[in-house]
Amino acid sequence: MSRKKRIDPIRLIWLFAGSLIINTGISFIWPLTTIYIHNYLHESLTVAGMVLFINSAFTMLGNGIGGWLFDRHPYQTILLGVSTATISTLALVLFHGWPAYPILLVTLGIGNGMVVTALNSTATLIKSRSTSYIFNALYFTQNLGLVFGSLMVGYILPFGITYIFLLAFIMFFLFNIVVAVEYRGLNQAKIQPVQAATSLKENISLSRKSYLVILAILICVFASWIAYEQWNSNISSYMLSLHMSVKEYSLLWTLNAILIVFVQPLLTYFDSWLSTHLHGRLYLGFSLFGIAFLLLIGAQHYLIFALSMALLTIGEIFAFPAVSTFVNDRAPANEKGKFQGIVQAVTSAGRAFGPLIGALIIDYSSFQLLFVFCTAIILLSVLWFGFINKITEKDD
Repeated sequence: MSRKKRIDPIRLIWLFAGSLIINTGISFIWPLTTIYIHNYLHESLTVAGMVLFINSAFTMLGNGIGGWLFDRHPYQTILLGVSTATISTLALVLFHGWPAYPILLVTLGIGNGMVVTALNSTATLIKSRSTSYIFNALYFTQNLGLVFGSLMVGYILPFGITYIFLLAFIMFFLFNIVVAVEYRGLNQAKIQPVQAATSLKENISLSRKSYLVILAILICVFASWIAYEQWNSNISSYMLSLHMSVKEYSLLWTLNAILIVFVQPLLTYFDSWLSTHLHGRLYLGFSLFGIAFLLLIGAQHYLIFALSMALLTIGEIFAFPAVSTFVNDRAPANEKGKFQGIVQAVTSAGRAFGPLIGALIIDYSSFQLLFVFCTAIILLSVLWFGFINKITEKDD
């Protein structure tokens, strides 16, 4: 009996498992960075902020390198990325003082950036399911990994920081084995050639329109992540100034995790319908993101913060996975990895600049102006995306 021809370069289970493993591993490290640098290594909060900024910058570099290399040597790219991350976490087990810790975070950022981009790029090579379905499922496993890792950190940290780094190393090492065994088929994946245009002039015109609309959606992503990072940095201080507790702030992230875990699979179930309304999904998702910060402008009660977090989370569930699908649909067939790398790099850029921009606005003005700023940049970017989208569709 002849064996059935496999149409995917890897089995879906290993793509999703890889995302779950890698995000669980990295979530052992990133939430502790500020606490570890300030409370354990006795450096200032300014220094901790600079370390986070540099780490995000090198993660961006890893995203870019990963996307560029993936289009040429996909298997070697993801193997190089996970190997870099594995070696970095092993080194952290042995050397986590100053300045070894921030230096190793740089190499870890490069490796992790390459891996995240490579996983998203691998999704574009899957043929057995729609690209939208794959990105929805990847977003679910990514957040599930972050939930697992963050919960485990609280129980393991009392035994010592070394055990945190050891667990992160085990996760990356496990994924290294998975990649070495299950991802070899990536290099044999055949990318469909770009259809020839009727003329060179038409091809250039279509290419320019694609780049323009991709740039517009990336502006939405950048603006949204600048705003999103306020929840990770400055909003906690604002809530404490209103006499709310750290526990109440932490519960909002529990709400975030619960909504993602339960609502994201629902969206995946309706993937076919959502795929045919991709533009509407993006408009709705980013608009909810902006409205979430609009609620915070006069917020004084905890319930408003909870409602804002709920809207923010539903907005990200609708928008963020759909961005990868939208960009993939318009990216040249031989540059899918490059464009997924750009999406991830813009995300990392928003994460890098968000806390810094927020702190500057608060220092020179107020939290209220910060929330107005976040609302404005998101909603204006959505309007710009809608405008560019209509123009390019009308010209087609």
